[in-house]
Amino acid sequence: MILVFGSINLDLIVPVPALPAPGQTVLGEALRTEPGGKGGNQAVAAARDGARVAMAGAVGEDAFAEPALATLRSAGVDLSRLAAVPVATGAAAICVDPEGRNQIAVAPGANLSAKAAQVADGDLGPRTTLVLQREVSRQETEALIARARGLGARIILSLAPPEPLARAALEAVDVLLLNEGEAAALAAMLGTADGPAALRAALGRPSVIVTRGEKGAEAATEEGSLHQPAFPITPRDTTAAGDTFAGVLAAALDRGASLRDAMRRAAAAAALTCTRPGSQGSIPDAAETDALLARGVTAFTAP
Repeated sequence: MILVFGSINLDLIVPVPALPAPGQTVLGEALRTEPGGKGGNQAVAAARDGARVAMAGAVGEDAFAEPALATLRSAGVDLSRLAAVPVATGAAAICVDPEGRNQIAVAPGANLSAKAAQVADGDLGPRTTLVLQREVSRQETEALIARARGLGARIILSLAPPEPLARAALEAVDVLLLNEGEAAALAAMLGTADGPAALRAALGRPSVIVTRGEKGAEAATEEGSLHQPAFPITPRDTTAAGDTFAGVLAAALDRGASLRDAMRRAAAAAALTCTRPGSQGSIPDAAETDALLARGVTAFTAP
């Protein structure tokens, strides 16, 4: 089973002709709303890839709550560990330019009320893959990592956004997933270089994966280094691509795939996500990822 502990947002998306500079107002197209949040995105990605997924987090008692949960429900994610709290549901304001680049500002809201206690010890055994990010409370995330390590769960941490986390928590995870900016921030904190091998050497335990966009993804593991080339694409919107990579990686590992094979599948799913607009609506299902993998690494665009 995959258990995601993390954020659930409603995304407010505005396509714009160019990303705004500081102090600049840019007129965009019609506003779209869509379920999002890094935790929710990762849970949907894993579920659409065929995994059995449960989600622990928090939403508000407001009008944003049900729309924020809609895709999780339709993907079959178990929401029995969800809390409803008397604060606003998390929300993200997203600007997307014609080249697929984005700027995102997040109001965490109810996400900061998510508690590690919502996850029972029985959920954290060796058959569970726990997936976490950094859009909920640092203290609750660290507490859940410590419990999961003691109970034998596999732990995947996406250090996004790159907010501080105790070194002991970082050393306790099995797979640490970062993009280039997050890797640079962690390297500065640890006083080392920002490549996966240097980060793994500084932390000791976890396999470290650094995603590098069109340059693919690199990993440092106990067995050595891995490189997964990117699938060449024409990007339309990169929102949720990193979360798709994390969720599909977790689903593949949970099924028993090697890290190399899991990275390849995750890269294919993330590439498909980039060819479509939106957040959770852009995440592919298993059949679509299978089809791309069967085609090999060739240039493609969305139909």
